[in-house]
Amino acid sequence: ERIRTYNYPQGRITDHRINLTLYKMDAMMDGDIGELCGALMTVHQAEQLAAMSA
Repeated sequence: ERIRTYNYPQGRITDHRINLTLYKMDAMMDGDIGELCGALMTVHQAEQLAAMSA
């Protein structure tokens, strides 16, 4: 199972777990990972809430 794909020529990062694609490779490699981390946390929290209500 793929987790994340880095496409350097296009400057694209795709996280396959949450179907998120960002065209900010340079910024992410410089440490600006807030958008990716925020999206991962949002999906994780939604999964936890769904599990609690099941």
